[in-house]
Amino acid sequence: MTLEVRPRVARRAKISALGTYVPPRILTNADLEKMVETNDQWIVDRTGIRERHIVDPGVATSDMAAEAAHRCLAERGIPATDVEAIIVATVTPDMLFPATACLVQHKIGAKGAWGFDLSAACSGFVYALQVGSKLVESGAHSKVLVIGADTMSSILDYTDRSTCILFGDGAGAVLIEPAEDGELGMLDFLHEIDGSGACSLYMPAGGSLHRPSAETIEKKMHFVHQDGSAVYKYAVRKMAEVSEKLLTRNGVTGKDLGCFIPHQANKRIILSTAERLGLTEQQVIINIDRYGNTTAATIPLAIDTARQENHLHRGDLVLIASVGAGFTTGASLLRWEM
Repeated sequence: MTLEVRPRVARRAKISALGTYVPPRILTNADLEKMVETNDQWIVDRTGIRERHIVDPGVATSDMAAEAAHRCLAERGIPATDVEAIIVATVTPDMLFPATACLVQHKIGAKGAWGFDLSAACSGFVYALQVGSKLVESGAHSKVLVIGADTMSSILDYTDRSTCILFGDGAGAVLIEPAEDGELGMLDFLHEIDGSGACSLYMPAGGSLHRPSAETIEKKMHFVHQDGSAVYKYAVRKMAEVSEKLLTRNGVTGKDLGCFIPHQANKRIILSTAERLGLTEQQVIINIDRYGNTTAATIPLAIDTARQENHLHRGDLVLIASVGAGFTTGASLLRWEM
């Protein structure tokens, strides 16, 4: 294996801790059968999802994000006051402003930190991970909290079976710190957006284009709208394409990976990408059956699953990949240093 480490950074960055949170309430496929015209077999066959976690009324994205952050910092054994910056990837903020990062900063007591939200839908965590890593690599900061959190149940129409079966709620947080001598940490990334697919997966109203009104509410424009066929075709092609390009650029193949941690949108998309990369079943992390698509939270939740199921070990070469609304596409290559 030839691994090219490009001398383009002053210092390297790594993931040093992880914390995740999902609400305790579970919505099963059997529950959905009572709400909309669907059935368990139909959902499992097309998506791989069996159940998803849903927040109780009054629980917001910042609540889940703060809990994941608490768990992440507890694993690292440091107080929140050590955190210098907070990046929250989400498309379901508590409100348009202030940023969810501000609310999380206050809830966890990260006095003195700054931060912001990042909107890239299902690629949000992958994008935020690179932004946080660059803050560390540049020397600007040494402890950056990167969070992916979404309360998708807040923007779902539970009479629309094409969308309500897909999504769940959850959050995950990682701490980015400088790598130690001999550690590689974050290696490379490849991101791309394609705005021509914007209306294939979006929430039409709530922004400056379609302001909230009786008409937008009546037309259900504040819920997720999706062209499932267009999204599926794009995701199948682009997740594999960006992954192959990133591996090739770094002189590695699928056989060199310890594990592949993909965005959990659809099991068939994941398996199609894995086959194209030549991966074994043991290399691919899939937990969509338990959580559904939690948007920006899927990858940290999948990293946690990989650890719990003993598929992730110190020194492993890890590929992370995602495709999301926008369209957004992203992949990151890293050495796991925990």
